Amino acid sequence: MKVLGLDSSGLVASVAVVEDDNLLAEYTINYKKTHSQTLLPMLDDVVKRIDLDMNSLDAIAVAGGPGSFTGLRIGSATAKGLGLALGKELIHVPTVDGLAYNLVGSKAIVCPLMDARRNQVYTGVYRFAGTQMECIVRQCAVDIAEIIEEINKLEEEVVFLGDGVAVYKEQIERLCKVPYYFAPAHMNKQRGASIAALGLVYLKEGKTETAAMHRPEYLRLTQAERERNERLKHEQNTQNE
Repeated sequence: MKVLGLDSSGLVASVAVVEDDNLLAEYTINYKKTHSQTLLPMLDDVVKRIDLDMNSLDAIAVAGGPGSFTGLRIGSATAKGLGLALGKELIHVPTVDGLAYNLVGSKAIVCPLMDARRNQVYTGVYRFAGTQMECIVRQCAVDIAEIIEEINKLEEEVVFLGDGVAVYKEQIERLCKVPYYFAPAHMNKQRGASIAALGLVYLKEGKTETAAMHRPEYLRLTQAERERNERLKHEQNTQNE
């Protein structure tokens, strides 16, 4: 089975192709350019360098959220467009699950942290038994103190990864009561290879969706939705006065 993996959910843009147990290609950029500038050219480069026949893909896996609203839309639109054009199924891989899968086989529990701003993180807690991933805390948007409290209750060693580590490192060091460490640079950000590899697992389990059905999972309201709700609330309060 051959799966294309796409991740543009955060600061990193990443494209990968996995065939069974082989990583055929991975192209990852963590730089200042927007994903709308990088994702499709990266995909085109991968296709050319490994002579990939896109019709040979069994499915397209995409980091489906949470994450940057704009980044998720770019990844989702790219995956949906490819799925519709090629007649391929999509595999919705939760972003935090995919990030945790970077550390498959870890003996410590794994806690991805994505900076969600507004003093929150997108996070979850995972445990591995060999290659089997168990979700202890499902991906969510919470205050950093809240997820560390859950980790402390487990009384197990934990490894943190993700762009939220740099933002909340001081709070982690102050609040974490269990042994902890931080994943190294080659494992601590989103990777298309992890999305493709976990997508392959889901594909074998029949967890696919049509391109038309795919929707990103934001976990939080967009800024436009928040502003609209605040405006409606203000208008309602004004009418009640």
